[in-house]
Amino acid sequence: METVNEFKLAQQQFDNVARLLNLDPEIGEVLRWPLREFTFRIPVRLDNGSLRVFTGFRVQHNDARGPCKGGIRFHPAETLDTVRGLAMWMTWKCAVADIPLGGGKGGVIVDPVSLTVTEKERLCRGWVDQVWKNIGPRMDVPAPDVGTTPQMMGWMMDEYSKLSGQYTPGVITGKPVGGGGSLGRTEATGYGVIYTVREAMKHLKIDPSKSVAAMQGFGNVTQYAAIGFVEMLGGKVVCVSCWDRDDQVSYTFSKKDGIDPRFLQSITDQYGTIHKDKAREAGYEIEDAEAWLTKEADVLMPGALGGQITGANVSKVHPRVKIVAEGANGPTTPEADEFFKKNNIFNIPDFLCNAGGVTCSYFEGVQNDMNFYWSKDEVLKNLDDKMTSAFHAVLAMSEKEKVYMREAAYMIAIDRVVQAMQLRGWV
Repeated sequence: METVNEFKLAQQQFDNVARLLNLDPEIGEVLRWPLREFTFRIPVRLDNGSLRVFTGFRVQHNDARGPCKGGIRFHPAETLDTVRGLAMWMTWKCAVADIPLGGGKGGVIVDPVSLTVTEKERLCRGWVDQVWKNIGPRMDVPAPDVGTTPQMMGWMMDEYSKLSGQYTPGVITGKPVGGGGSLGRTEATGYGVIYTVREAMKHLKIDPSKSVAAMQGFGNVTQYAAIGFVEMLGGKVVCVSCWDRDDQVSYTFSKKDGIDPRFLQSITDQYGTIHKDKAREAGYEIEDAEAWLTKEADVLMPGALGGQITGANVSKVHPRVKIVAEGANGPTTPEADEFFKKNNIFNIPDFLCNAGGVTCSYFEGVQNDMNFYWSKDEVLKNLDDKMTSAFHAVLAMSEKEKVYMREAAYMIAIDRVVQAMQLRGWV
């Protein structure tokens, strides 16, 4: 798999749309780079008594429309450029979903599996210790991402509350229910993907109950996207994939008559690794990492990390594929986009497709502010309304301007951010 620099990819996508919009180059220069970025060291005392120093990041790309918003990744391959790119995409994601937040992202260079529970707690609290003066409910609101969990957000919220001297649940979203979290947050990103797929199928006149999906990944997003595809749409998912921490490679888990996502969820650890032996016993075929890309399916859903569908492998996509739904952030390179355009494959771009998570995080912050919490049905109903509205706004722009869905989503998002910057007198 070729290495993709997320920040360069985000800038390249932005530059392409800036030209279409005839955006003032001076305004473009503001938006091509983060407004603020922090790199810091986090010393953590390990259980064996030794001291280990971790590198942490927080990038605040743009807060013209509201406080920055974005997850914190604990990943061994984390880099400042990864965080920059993801923060930039968060700005567009919040804008295209039309929620009053900006874009931010954080991270730590670490494999969380290598730490004990107590070491993870110390690292979470240490991350907050280094950056707490630069985050807050009215400034920058982190959330979980790859390698982090609701419990870890609970520790971070607690640390911030101690340092600020007051209970502040709204500083972090994605917290556990009962600890300031929102019902429906666990399912939100995956279900949001399915809401947009449902609307795309209506547009393309595809019968969901006769449709087939092939998915990459089996973390939180793909788990609930697979459940939603089967239980909400009545379709069939023929495969998912995951990173195997023991073998240090990715595998595709497939079943021709359709996987059972809830069964696979029951044999998956907290980091999205499926138990191979139990899957094999249940009749699953275990294939190589890129097998998911070649499956005969109507919907292809990359739902793992960035840079997965590239110019080098996009030709492996089966001719039956009609929709690419980007559950992951930045999974498709511009070269792969050109292939999709040429072959008339409908794309639901990442910062629209997976905006369900940040939308529900926004709902969580609203509930924290009110100190009044909604039912799960109310959360998911509001989420469906928001995602459906956002999808149709992008589709309308795509048809009006005769542009690809990704370009249409960028047009809407960039226009909204620029308007906010102009109204505030920044540019």
